[in-house]
Amino acid sequence: MTEVAAALIWRDDRFLICQRPKEKARGLLWEFVGGKVEPGETKEQALVRECREELGIELAVGTVFMDVVHAYPDITVHLTLFNASIAAGEPALLEHNAMAWIRPEEIPRYDFCPADETILKKLMG
Repeated sequence: MTEVAAALIWRDDRFLICQRPKEKARGLLWEFVGGKVEPGETKEQALVRECREELGIELAVGTVFMDVVHAYPDITVHLTLFNASIAAGEPALLEHNAMAWIRPEEIPRYDFCPADETILKKLMG
């Protein structure tokens, strides 16, 4: 089981999503920013590091929004999505193909990673 931490970052009534690079597994699917928890890291530390590496921002990590376990053909992930906010910086595309700030009702317009589907249903209410 691979531990993954991700961020639900709101700006007014929109939240941030990122499109995976096309050369990676699940390329060009949309996801919440985040990544694998490295040995010796807490989930919160991993999330701060990933957001720094992928978006060039400093993140303030809040409470857990939701936990999901999803089995892909190549990997099983335990995804923890945290409520978070940008403490410093403006998101930049350092690794992803694209990013967007979307409202919950716009979720159906995007193709997300399957692990995110339960979370997206909760966001859509």
